[in-house]
Amino acid sequence: MAEGLRGQRSDQAGTALLLIDVINDLEFEGGKQLLPAALEMAESIVSLKDAAYSRNLPTIYVNDNFARWQSNFDLLVESYLDSAVVGAPVVRKLTPDARDYHVLKPQQSGFFGTPLSLLLEHLEISDLILTGLTTDRCVMFTAIEAYMRGYRISVPSDCSASIDPRHHEQSLRYIARVLKADTRPWIEQLG
Repeated sequence: MAEGLRGQRSDQAGTALLLIDVINDLEFEGGKQLLPAALEMAESIVSLKDAAYSRNLPTIYVNDNFARWQSNFDLLVESYLDSAVVGAPVVRKLTPDARDYHVLKPQQSGFFGTPLSLLLEHLEISDLILTGLTTDRCVMFTAIEAYMRGYRISVPSDCSASIDPRHHEQSLRYIARVLKADTRPWIEQLG
């Protein structure tokens, strides 16, 4: 992954940025505790997303449907922007625009029960930059499935967060060791 992200290929074709569960109300046990780290993460993702846009890399929101089976992604975003939920400040920073793709997921992995594989195949993606919430759950499960499917992966340390900072660090060490992912801050990977 490091080769693809550092620009060894002239146009970085084949790389996509995934934003996992960043459209999130954080209305769960530990959500208020997660908010400061999620806001820091969001700042980094905003910069990374701008860098991805400048390199014409596709950005894909891979988001939990939070058991709202009759909703869609746009309604999910709108409902969190227009409410006083804990996660609203994060959603405001990371609101998608017309350039972004989106996939709703019913479980922790971005691949399980979703069309993500088909979208990545259509876009001819081989390298994934995984970001979002939480490092020790949905980011980790998506990273494991991506690795098992043959994708080269990167999980920038400053672009994900967990309720407990120790779990964030432990997860990054595991992802780097077992999944061979680049976990350096995003600027060291794309900068």
